Amino acid sequence: MANFDEELDASGLNEPLPILRAKKALSQLSSGQVLRVIATDPGSVKDFAAFAKQTGNQLLGSREEGGKYYFYIQKA
Repeated sequence: MANFDEELDASGLNEPLPILRAKKALSQLSSGQVLRVIATDPGSVKDFAAFAKQTGNQLLGSREEGGKYYFYIQKA
């Protein structure tokens, strides 16, 4: 997964800040655009899955690499 329109680095932030920042960033995007979020909070894995379900945005994928979590969220 490499294509994204906007990136949000939420490294070092604990919940709920990564979600709140992602929500704000997504509000700036057009429908169909993809936001990549980088987070370091292990709890963000379940948080972003729930966030996508609740908001109707699509979690295209996520991965963990070197203690960082990458999420790809497509705006509904």
